[in-house]
Amino acid sequence: MKDTFKHKGMRQQLVDSIREHGGIKDEAVLSALNKVPRHLFMDSSFIDHAYVDKAFPIAADQTISQPYTVAFQTELLDVKSGDKILEVGTGSGYQCAVLIELGAKVYSIERQQELFKKTSKFLPKIGYRAKKLVFGDGYKGLPEEAPFDGIIVTAGAPFVPTPLLSQLKVGGRLVIPVGDDVQTMTLFIRKGPKEFEKQEFGKFRFVPLLEDKN
Repeated sequence: MKDTFKHKGMRQQLVDSIREHGGIKDEAVLSALNKVPRHLFMDSSFIDHAYVDKAFPIAADQTISQPYTVAFQTELLDVKSGDKILEVGTGSGYQCAVLIELGAKVYSIERQQELFKKTSKFLPKIGYRAKKLVFGDGYKGLPEEAPFDGIIVTAGAPFVPTPLLSQLKVGGRLVIPVGDDVQTMTLFIRKGPKEFEKQEFGKFRFVPLLEDKN
């Protein structure tokens, strides 16, 4: 499948609608959204849904996040080119691609083996290369690669995993939706070895963050 002028036009319309929606001020984030061909991350029979601002089901009972939500979380993360970012929940790879477009060095963990295998092959095929894709438990983070400039969690967490906070650099940011059925988008900024600033940014709805019970 290709990225045609039609797709690019639909993508521009989507980004324009997100900009008009308000709330997203970072033009670098909107530009990254405009570059990532979202339709390639979805089954070809659902292409008409690729540039609608809605989440959509993918394999393993997961979803590709709503573009506005991707933009919202990414803006909160405040990514600078060269930043070392941990993504918890690789999923389709769409959020990962947006982070790579922003110049981030992305380390990503996926709990669903079906998605991990598919996305590990797919992302390089369309030109997006993460520093590392890992099959594992996102609640534990990636201590061997820590510390990180930023950590983004793309599934609803019933609580904030302590390992993720501990793997942030001082000055680093953790963006995580916290809650059970409905989540509160939460930002933690590490101010010191044991000091964190917490901010909350409204209600969202995510699939649950799965924990490795083994």
